Amino acid sequence: MSDRKLMAVIRREYLERVRTRWFAIATLFGPFLFGGLMFVPVLLSSGNQVSANASNIEIIDATGSDLGRRLATDLAGGLAGGSKEPRVHSTLPDSLAKAESLATQAVISESARGYLVLDQGTLLSGRARYAGSNTTAIFDMQRLERSLQRQILLLRVEQAGVDPDLGRSLAASTAAITTERLTKEGRGGSGQVHFILGLAVSMVLYMTIFIYGVNVMRGVLEEKQTRVAEVVLASIPASRLLAGKVIGVGGVGLTQVTLWVIMSAALYFARGPVLSLMGISSSPFAIPAITVSTGLVLLGFFVLGFLFYAGLFAAVGATINTEQEAQQAQMPVVLLLVASVIFVQNILMQPDGSLSLVMSLLPFSAPIVMPLRMTVAPVPGLQVAAALVSV
Repeated sequence: MSDRKLMAVIRREYLERVRTRWFAIATLFGPFLFGGLMFVPVLLSSGNQVSANASNIEIIDATGSDLGRRLATDLAGGLAGGSKEPRVHSTLPDSLAKAESLATQAVISESARGYLVLDQGTLLSGRARYAGSNTTAIFDMQRLERSLQRQILLLRVEQAGVDPDLGRSLAASTAAITTERLTKEGRGGSGQVHFILGLAVSMVLYMTIFIYGVNVMRGVLEEKQTRVAEVVLASIPASRLLAGKVIGVGGVGLTQVTLWVIMSAALYFARGPVLSLMGISSSPFAIPAITVSTGLVLLGFFVLGFLFYAGLFAAVGATINTEQEAQQAQMPVVLLLVASVIFVQNILMQPDGSLSLVMSLLPFSAPIVMPLRMTVAPVPGLQVAAALVSV
């Protein structure tokens, strides 16, 4: 009899949320939202866009060489129409402070975006100073730094008696490395794809556990406020009621994640026509293969992680009476969950490091950190089992 009542609670919690309009909207647009958050910044950054007026700077050259002129010529190459060329001011070391003061006034009056100081130590150490209004423009600063490095190299090889044409070819040479992950099953695809996949898995787990954990807390609070819990508790034990809520809401989350996976797979296989409509050529990368055992382990971490945090959120909901109290009381649980995401970048950089190992075994962080490690690097089965047990 009690099992039928438990199933009734699970069915009510599940259907009450699945039938809502917002569940359908979130399920339909979820893959597009996550895809946009993951890939749009990558596409934008891959363009390496430099500001149109990035070269509108002043170069104060106190090196006693023609480094400033060379740098200005290099920066002026490929300028868009209307862009101002760098202005070079050659000066003596004793007059450097005065030249900097004048350049500062030019930046304040917005006639220049900044100024670069080349002193006597620049040729030896390769260091220079820049001040301006665009110091946070990363691509502008990278272009300026690369150009300066190239011109210093050219000057050094010329001073060493090397042919200038050879020096220019050496300075213009670049190198690139394509990464590919190797596993026990063989070649595992691009390392960058594994990086993006690991980040996507951790973010989906984090968002799902957080959203539906809070739903459990609000469900408990709502029934307390409407006095429904008093009526229900008369016919079913409190533990069964709480278990029904957690399982029902967890089923909603599992359903949504499953639909997201199916839709994401469909979008991946249909990416060619979709990207062509947007004027983007289809990328050749392939999603890494996930074995059945790995999929079951990821599912286990989601279920156990949700049960862990849903129990904590439900306990919070049972101790409060108003929404205002909920905002404050849920903070310790939210901080535990957020702590798992704060170190995501460090874990991606060093998946086998001490920080990654410790956080993948702690109960509050294992549901997110261990799946993240599994998608970017081989993890011993004993560690995976220990993480499952800890949750």
